[in-house]
Amino acid sequence: MSKTIQVRVDDQLKDSADKLFSSLGLDTSTAIRIFLVASMNAGGIPFAVINGADRDSLIKEAISYRKSGGKFLTAEQSLSNMRTAIKAGVEHGA
Repeated sequence: MSKTIQVRVDDQLKDSADKLFSSLGLDTSTAIRIFLVASMNAGGIPFAVINGADRDSLIKEAISYRKSGGKFLTAEQSLSNMRTAIKAGVEHGA
């Protein structure tokens, strides 16, 4: 069984989001499902929700992490991981 979520957004935001997600090979509903799955996997919002003043320290931390040999996933790797998670959820009735 599935449930419907309705969210009101202004026309410009919806149109811009539709274009962005389409350029990634997704529709907006799938992008929202990816966000929900990623939130469940992260145990919260899957990205930092910060005050603009904190952004500089996070950027410096990311630069330091990268310089020390840390690696980040590419956009393609991230999307592949999310698609796999969504498919697994669908197959298990989630």
